[in-house]
Amino acid sequence: MNTTGRKTVKGQTTAAKSVKAGSKTAVSAAPTFEAIAKRSYEIYLERGAQPGHEVEDWLAAEAELSGKLLS
Repeated sequence: MNTTGRKTVKGQTTAAKSVKAGSKTAVSAAPTFEAIAKRSYEIYLERGAQPGHEVEDWLAAEAELSGKLLS
């Protein structure tokens, strides 16, 4: 089964979410678990390796990698 740019939902094929970027269309993808984990570890190290902020680090990394800003 070819799943490039498409996914199958209960036997139906649906197109992947696309975002218009200038004159080109780009497919937006959520960051992977591994990418978020790596970035959250980098944030942890930047903080001075102080424990107790794991959730904050994870959410900040996820927001940064997905292009969303935290308030």
